[in-house]
Amino acid sequence: MPLTRASSKKAARKASVRRTPPRSGGAPKRPRVFAMSFASVYPLYLQKAEKKGRTKAEVDQVIEWLTGYGGERLGRAIDAKVSLEAFFAQAPRMNPDAGRITGVVCGVRVEEVADPLMQQIRYLDKLIDELARGRKMASVLRR
Repeated sequence: MPLTRASSKKAARKASVRRTPPRSGGAPKRPRVFAMSFASVYPLYLQKAEKKGRTKAEVDQVIEWLTGYGGERLGRAIDAKVSLEAFFAQAPRMNPDAGRITGVVCGVRVEEVADPLMQQIRYLDKLIDELARGRKMASVLRR
C-alpha cells in the first residue's frame, strides 16, 4: 500500500521520536517530601491524633519511641525547621524495633518500601495512624 504524503510525515515524526536517546545524567529525582520541614508535618500529626481524642503527649511519645527525639530535643528540631531528611538523619536513636512496624499507609506496605528514608517516614505515619485509630499505646509502641 503506497504511503500518502500525510502518513509519510506522520511516520517520519514517529521515527524521529523513537530515535531520541533516553534522558541521561543526574540521579533520580528525590521525593519532595524529603525536603519538607518536620515543623510543617508535626502539626498535622497532632491534628490527626487530637481529632480522635489522643493527646500531644502521646504523639510526642510515639515520636520519641521511633526516633529518640524527646522533650527539648524535639522542640529544637521543630524550631530549627529541619527537613524530614535531616530529622531522621540526625535522630538521636532510631528504635531497633522499628522493623516490627508493618501494614499499609497510603496504599503502600511500609515493610516493602525500598528507600530507607521513605520507610522511616512511613513508619512514623503508620504509628500516628494507629494512635489515631485508638490502638492501645502498648500496641502502637510494639511492646
